[in-house]
Amino acid sequence: MFKTLKDFNVEGKKVLVRCDFNVPVGDRGEILDDFRIKKSLPTIKYLIENQAKIILMSHLGEPGGKVIENLKMDKVAERLSEYLGISIEKESDCIGPEVEYVAGELEKGKVLLLENLRFHAEEKENDLEFARRLSGLGEMYVNEAFSVDHRAHASLAGVPNFLPNCAGILLEKEITALNKIIKNPSKPMVALVGGTKVETKTKFINKISEKSDMVMVSGLIKKEIDEKKINLRYPEKIMGPNGALDALDINKESAKLFADRILTAKTVLWNGPFGKFEDKAYAKGSLVIAKAIIKSKAFSVVGGGETVEFIEKQGIIDKFSHVSTGGGAMLSYLSGDELPGIKALEKK
Repeated sequence: MFKTLKDFNVEGKKVLVRCDFNVPVGDRGEILDDFRIKKSLPTIKYLIENQAKIILMSHLGEPGGKVIENLKMDKVAERLSEYLGISIEKESDCIGPEVEYVAGELEKGKVLLLENLRFHAEEKENDLEFARRLSGLGEMYVNEAFSVDHRAHASLAGVPNFLPNCAGILLEKEITALNKIIKNPSKPMVALVGGTKVETKTKFINKISEKSDMVMVSGLIKKEIDEKKINLRYPEKIMGPNGALDALDINKESAKLFADRILTAKTVLWNGPFGKFEDKAYAKGSLVIAKAIIKSKAFSVVGGGETVEFIEKQGIIDKFSHVSTGGGAMLSYLSGDELPGIKALEKK
């Protein structure tokens, strides 16, 4: 198992923190949703309070190894400054002599944000030399980027090879919540799998069916299972909606059936909306599900970008036991896959 932040004395140390500030941005780089930035704050505040020298790094979007103006980290630095109430210094690159000098001169309790890691193609290539150069900026490494830990990238899988390392507060919280689901969930347990693309979710559905008493799937997923004749390991546990499976929302009858089952649960896992929630007219089914989860008072874990966006829009995000920053990473972890970012922390 990995070490955690509390296992280290960080005072006066240059602490390199891999965050996930990959937030949706507009054409001018303006931030459209800062959920992930807010989730990283407890670790950054802890490091400030404990007088570390804090160097933050992240990717933003898919620049393809080139500098793209609206994918620069300037707006992220501004938002962090607002939330932390301190000035954040932002570098124009993430490696190189100038960055090394600024990192070397950093004072206790100060925060430096590096430029977008993916402006260098070596980040996604998990280039060892690039990882070594990044690691040279710090004296210890903190992984606070659960949502990308299923990627074998240099800042996640490479840097921990060179520095004493640990999980940040958010990563520790994510793993604790997900372990509660896969290791010893309170019963009955209900899993909800919405959205589409059953191929990407078959392994997850099979794995989560081992622990769940029932797995409720969206109409489109049920339609794909039927049309593609996908053999699931526990078909008797799968419940889909009534009516047209390709409808833009589940009907009232299905929503009630789902809600009644959810209300009996002690553990609920939800990934993926159950309708075209962007349109208010088709968000009713997902809202019935959300309200039933809250009313059940079950231990609830919600994840996946669209699901998080939905509960945030409804103003109910703080009503669930744990809201994960990871979509793909959460599905991978719950499917029993090895996550490269976490595996790197566990190496001695």
